[in-house]
Amino acid sequence: MSHYTDALTQLGANTALPQSPEKAVLERVPNPQPGEAYVVRFTQPEFTSLCPLTGQPDFAHLVIDYVPGDWLVESKSLKLFLGSFRNHGAFHEDCTVGIGKRLVALLDPRWLRIGGYWYPRGGMPIDVFWQTGAVPEGVWLPDQGVAGYRGRG
Repeated sequence: MSHYTDALTQLGANTALPQSPEKAVLERVPNPQPGEAYVVRFTQPEFTSLCPLTGQPDFAHLVIDYVPGDWLVESKSLKLFLGSFRNHGAFHEDCTVGIGKRLVALLDPRWLRIGGYWYPRGGMPIDVFWQTGAVPEGVWLPDQGVAGYRGRG
C-alpha cells in the first residue's frame, strides 16, 4: 500500500457493518489535487434508517457534494457509515444534517452540501437540504439530478 493508505483500517479488509453511526469509523486520505476547486459527488440511492418512534423503516436517496480542501473521504468507510443507519432511529432531518456535519468535522472541506430525498411515509415525502455556505467561485456544480416526488402519476 502507498503511504496515503497506510493509516486506513477498513479498505482492503473484511469489515463488518458498524452497529450504529456513532461506532462507525469514517476515514480520510490526502487530496491529491489540493489546489484545485472541484466537486466530489457521492450518491446513495438506497439509504435506510428507522423512525425513532415507530421503528418502521425510512428510505432515502442521498446526494453528497463537496469541494475538498486537504482531505477526501475514503469511500468504503463512507459506505459503511451510511449503512450503519439501518438500525438507527432518527428523524429525516437529523439523519441528513448529522451526516453532513460528521463529514465536515472529518474533512474540513471548502464546501459541502447534502440532499436527502426521503420517500413518503404517511403519504408525504420529506426532503432535507443542508450546506456549509456559498458555493466556491469557479466551481462547476451540476444539479443533484433527483426529481421531486411524483407518486405513481
